[in-house]
Amino acid sequence: MSNTQNNSNNQVIELVLRPKKWEEYVGQEKVKSNLNLIIKAAKEREESCDHLLFHGQAGLGKTTLAHIVAQEMEADIKTTSGPSLEKTGDMAAILTNVNPHEILFIDEIHRMNKSVEEILYPALESRSLHLVVGKGPSAKTLSIDLPPFTVVGATTKANLLSSPLRSRFGAIFRLDYYTKQDIASIIKRSAEILEIPITQKAVEKLAATSRFTPRTANRLLKRSRDWAQVHKSHQIDEEAVEKTLQMMEIDSLGLEETDRRLLKTIIEKFNGGPVGIRSLAAALSEEVGTIEEVYEPFLLQIGLLKRSSNGRVVTRDSYKHLGY
Repeated sequence: MSNTQNNSNNQVIELVLRPKKWEEYVGQEKVKSNLNLIIKAAKEREESCDHLLFHGQAGLGKTTLAHIVAQEMEADIKTTSGPSLEKTGDMAAILTNVNPHEILFIDEIHRMNKSVEEILYPALESRSLHLVVGKGPSAKTLSIDLPPFTVVGATTKANLLSSPLRSRFGAIFRLDYYTKQDIASIIKRSAEILEIPITQKAVEKLAATSRFTPRTANRLLKRSRDWAQVHKSHQIDEEAVEKTLQMMEIDSLGLEETDRRLLKTIIEKFNGGPVGIRSLAAALSEEVGTIEEVYEPFLLQIGLLKRSSNGRVVTRDSYKHLGY
């Protein structure tokens, strides 16, 4: 099977596993409760939903929530992303083609450039589009009324959103890491959809190593299913999970080799810290953004790393976990 076919199959499986309605969405209870209220009120008034912003680490369900909002509002959803909106014309083209009560989902909204962002301001505030026609002294501003619609933004870097953009969203929600119990429920649901039996011990093992993140849990479940299938097992048991984790170099806390390398680098090259992010990035041959967005959040969450005014410092738990 080619890489293209494999990626396509993985995308299909991800769509199948994605919750389609509230009853299937596990966790984030406060967010769900508030969203339910907003949606119910909008439907009773026969209005479009307020503009919504979801922020939190990757894999926590921001895209899934956007699709559920569309489902609950009985609305179509158009999807785009901040990096793909390079010119003001890109945003203008999308807005002029938006349909009444449609949901416009913008992933990685923090990566829009300033000029594109400014086109979005009046669309969010007064559902209008302001276009500059012509150049120089003869330039004129053309105002176009837009139908009622909802923008749903998603970002992993809420701090990079400008204040004018953030303030134009009617409701802002932070998605937190999931509990082990919630992750276990997600794993059981996914296993049922994939029609593969799984033991309770295997569920617990996967939940403990899934970094409190549904996307990671489903990824490990799929790889465990592969191992079980190749080894002619009719179910995913604890052995299947353990062998899968060994092959993927994932330890008992869910750390991957890159996570451990980061911690070991701070311990061995910088005496445990503190170390500045740029010095750490240089030592690891990684981008600063990759460290901040991919590695650090989970290490901070489980208490293996902390930030001080002078830089990053590993904790006693890190030394203990790594066997120093």
